Amino acid sequence: MATNFNELSGLKQWGVVILGGAVVTVALYFTMFKSQSDKNDAAVKAVQIKVRENNELESYRPKLKDMERQLANLKQQLDIERRIVPDDPDVEAFIQSMDGEAQKAGVELRRYAAKPSSQKEYYTAVPFDMELDGPYYSMLNFFDRVGKLERIVNISDLVVASTRKASEAKLKHTYNYAPNESVVASFTATTFYSHDTLTAAAPIAPGAKPAGLGK
Repeated sequence: MATNFNELSGLKQWGVVILGGAVVTVALYFTMFKSQSDKNDAAVKAVQIKVRENNELESYRPKLKDMERQLANLKQQLDIERRIVPDDPDVEAFIQSMDGEAQKAGVELRRYAAKPSSQKEYYTAVPFDMELDGPYYSMLNFFDRVGKLERIVNISDLVVASTRKASEAKLKHTYNYAPNESVVASFTATTFYSHDTLTAAAPIAPGAKPAGLGK
């Protein structure tokens, strides 16, 4: 038989009120408060992780300038290496530099002819047959200058003869030599370029001369 709330004694009414409040509190705890508490705990843990990561990164701050300095040094070394063994064959610049050193040394760089290139693992060798004539010591000066070029140039198969016996130098052509010229020479000049970024060089016609080379 159902009992009306108003029929209960005052003590029992208070008991029912307290019990109902407890039930509502428990329900709210598990539905709202517990969920919010879990979210707060997760947020606190996320903040703690970020703080720990920031502290770890902060330890690298004193090393930052040193790392930047090392990167700058590496970039400088890379620039130097690219001048020594460039990424691009730049044949015309190479021939012009050889002709420039010949003029400074006082010899005539008469002719060049491209030979088949040779591809290695990290670089490609690009050889040229060349012929020159001039005074003996000027010729020595030329090869000394070539040896000091920033770009690597290897000289091989050098054959030297007097201008009176030019054929002994295995020249392809002979010329009207000036009175002060005493020697002629044929040789192979080999330069190199990196083929990490391989580009096809334009074909070079044998015996062709860039502007200003030879007579």
